[in-house]
Amino acid sequence: MDLKIKPKLIIHGGSGNSLKSKGGATVVRRSLYPVVEEVYSLLLSGVSAALAVVRGCQMLEDDPRFNAGTGSVLQSDGQIRMSASLMDGTSQSFSGVINVSRVKNPIDLVNFLQTSPDRVLSDFGAAELARELQTPTYNGLTDLRLQEWIQERQDNFKRVMANVVAEQEMLETNNARRGTIGVVALDTNGKLAVGTSTGGKGFERIGRVSDSAMPAGNYATPHAAVSCTGIGEDIIDECFAARVVVRVTDGMSLLEAMQRSFAEADEHKRDFGAIALDATGAISWGKTCEILLAAYHDGEKIGDTLEIPVGTEVGSISTQD
Repeated sequence: MDLKIKPKLIIHGGSGNSLKSKGGATVVRRSLYPVVEEVYSLLLSGVSAALAVVRGCQMLEDDPRFNAGTGSVLQSDGQIRMSASLMDGTSQSFSGVINVSRVKNPIDLVNFLQTSPDRVLSDFGAAELARELQTPTYNGLTDLRLQEWIQERQDNFKRVMANVVAEQEMLETNNARRGTIGVVALDTNGKLAVGTSTGGKGFERIGRVSDSAMPAGNYATPHAAVSCTGIGEDIIDECFAARVVVRVTDGMSLLEAMQRSFAEADEHKRDFGAIALDATGAISWGKTCEILLAAYHDGEKIGDTLEIPVGTEVGSISTQD
């Protein structure tokens, strides 16, 4: 097959503190790498960036280790409320759902809304859309997330948020982490798309809105695309995804845009990570938190960010097609 452009892909499964659970990095790779392999094969076959992103988000939402879809954290009242968004860089069409419940894949609702005149729906509207589409009701609660919530309820919800990775060791060490999943893709036609999905930060006030359903946490133009993960309020305060993408759109390189934006975030003592692609095929990631659970395909091989140094860090891979 004569490819016009070599596709690129980067995904994430959250951010937070160091992976100290038994075989932590290995466990996360076991979840992330199959997603990279399947989605990259779709891109190679000519599937559009937007459809590849939707598939990647579906797979990550279905993995109970991550805080999105199945395995989503519980809010303070013991309910699961999920948020997600999708943005096609070519059409610059943003769609999202906020605090939706009892669906398996919020990204499916978001994908439908791409062609709707009303493209961002909150809880009641999203629930009505799910009924209209005859989406089966689904309970994404897992035993580990229930244990986590019960443990925190007994401690009067003193922790800021839930664990990003649902592992028994995380409950035992009480290690706070940030959970969201995201996929950024560049297809063979040079088109970019990005999707982000989350169960929220866990134990939050009812009605709290995540950055994952905002351009602050999920944004794309024909020039660049960014997905964020971490403390949503920090991401919103920086309007981070949109800030990086606008800088690239205005002529800054992706690496320069990420470096400047993360330097500003670090100066403001923010706590989050982000993954990004640009139209040239450059791949970038960054963080002000300890770890970023990300994996990518650079056109030649799969790699990840699981063992990059603790602290503020920006990485990039620039390849020539």
